[in-house]
Amino acid sequence: MMTTTCLPELQLTWNDGTVPVDLALLQGTWTEEQYLKLTDHTRRLIEFSDGELEVLPMPTDKHQAILALLYELFVTYIRPAGGKVLFAPLRLQIRPGKYREPDLLLLLNARDPRRQNRYWLGADLVVEIVSPDNPERDTVAKRDDYAEGHIPEYWIVNPDAATITVLTLDGDAYREHGVFGRGTTATSPLLAGFAVAVDAVLEAE
Repeated sequence: MMTTTCLPELQLTWNDGTVPVDLALLQGTWTEEQYLKLTDHTRRLIEFSDGELEVLPMPTDKHQAILALLYELFVTYIRPAGGKVLFAPLRLQIRPGKYREPDLLLLLNARDPRRQNRYWLGADLVVEIVSPDNPERDTVAKRDDYAEGHIPEYWIVNPDAATITVLTLDGDAYREHGVFGRGTTATSPLLAGFAVAVDAVLEAE
């Protein structure tokens, strides 16, 4: 048996091509372990919240170019200090029953016990590059989710708006550290001295 994921539909397909069940019919009934087993066997990005699956769009070349540049910049800063940076696909547990797959996730200490092999139990900083199919997923829904997961800092890179928004956790919600546009440099409250030229990110190739 193999798993085939389609956007917006999910189907479970036998090797002979027959389709025994449309997985969309199971929305709301998925268990956490079923989600984990499903995503163990697919390269598609699938997120999970309280019994429901969401299949994310395949990243574009531009998305991956931006992600690659940011990864290099964060690694250059954090690796000498003993931290760890990784990128999707890697599951991040917000809480039992809810998982996201950030474009980039960072821990200040590579030996942090939240860094588990199957999925991380938390992060100190996450980055999302806004997908044009559903901008509110990254700008609204994930803002709430990462705050719920007590992640100290959240970067939202929005190529269409030509901005990088840096959010810092204040109690149970995020406040804006800054919305950085072209010609400016995005900075991090968490990472002293870390700065990224917005133009360089938006023009990554």
